[in-house]
Amino acid sequence: MLIQRIRDHLCEIAVNALPITYQALAKALELSPPNTIHQLTVALEFMIEEDVAAGRPLIAALVISKARSGLPAPGFFACAKRVGRFGGDPFGSEAAAFFAIEFDEALKFWRSS
Repeated sequence: MLIQRIRDHLCEIAVNALPITYQALAKALELSPPNTIHQLTVALEFMIEEDVAAGRPLIAALVISKARSGLPAPGFFACAKRVGRFGGDPFGSEAAAFFAIEFDEALKFWRSS
């Protein structure tokens, strides 16, 4: 199942305390076209919902957009907002602050998982 493969891979990279881009993650998981990034983002949004429901840090915070200077894509913030985890503007300064906190919390939690 794709979601478990993503979670397993992100747990492995959490040890290095470095994020991974959507493109690099799709390549590492050997996702097949078409729409590999879309496949990935749908799964990551589902994972956000799972993590919020379980009271865990968002493992999806380990995935960033190459085009957004080290931040996740706007969909990450929109999904976090939908589930009540984020209340700001996905393009505002609060997005970077929210991401920094979620990234650090995700590293601490998922490194040991």
